[in-house]
Order: sequence, then C-alpha cells, then structure tokens
Amino acid sequence: MAAAAAGSGTPREEEGPGGEAVAPPPQAPTGAPGARLSRLPLARVKALVKADPDVTLAGQEAIFILARAAELFVETIAKDAYCCAQQGKRKTLQRRDLDNAIEAVDEFAFLEGTLD
Repeated sequence: MAAAAAGSGTPREEEGPGGEAVAPPPQAPTGAPGARLSRLPLARVKALVKADPDVTLAGQEAIFILARAAELFVETIAKDAYCCAQQGKRKTLQRRDLDNAIEAVDEFAFLEGTLD
C-alpha cells in the first residue's frame, strides 16, 4: 500500500509518536497555474512604495519582500489581538484587542498612539 501511495503523487499520511495519523506539512506551490506567492496585490504594494518621494527605483524582488513582510506583520498582530479577544471570551476582534496587543507585546511599541 505504501508503494502505491508513494508513486501516485498524492501525499500520504504518516504516523505520529502516539500512532495517530499526521498530515504531511504543506508544500510550496511549484508553478501551478493560479498559484500566488503573495496574498497582497503586488501592484498596490508597488504604488505605495513609489508614493514615497525618497524612492526612485523599486525592483520586483524588493516589492515581493515588502509584500511578504506586510503579510507576516498583519498575521502576527492579528494573532496577538485574537489572543486578547479570547481572554475576553470573544471570537470577534475589536479595536481594544489591537490596543491591548500593542501594549502587551514589546515588538509593537512603535505603534503606540497610532490608532488614536
């Protein structure tokens, strides 16, 4: 059975330490049509970068890295804000959850006062 699954191209489940089935880790897209490496529109990110008068040229790789960094930043602050919402026994994020996350996490200290 393992030989059939190995050659079929479909991911097979592996057993974890307790004998339970563990799904394989997700794989990066390999040029599949319609697959996107960035969830943010790169044209919009490029327009934001070019809006800075100090920027004269912006390479496509730099735009991609900035878009990916923005995605990771939003994901991180959203997760921290969601933890604050869960402490209040809620599932919906509110502004006060973002404020609490900014106050609680030292990495977000540069954002203090920006939502006022």
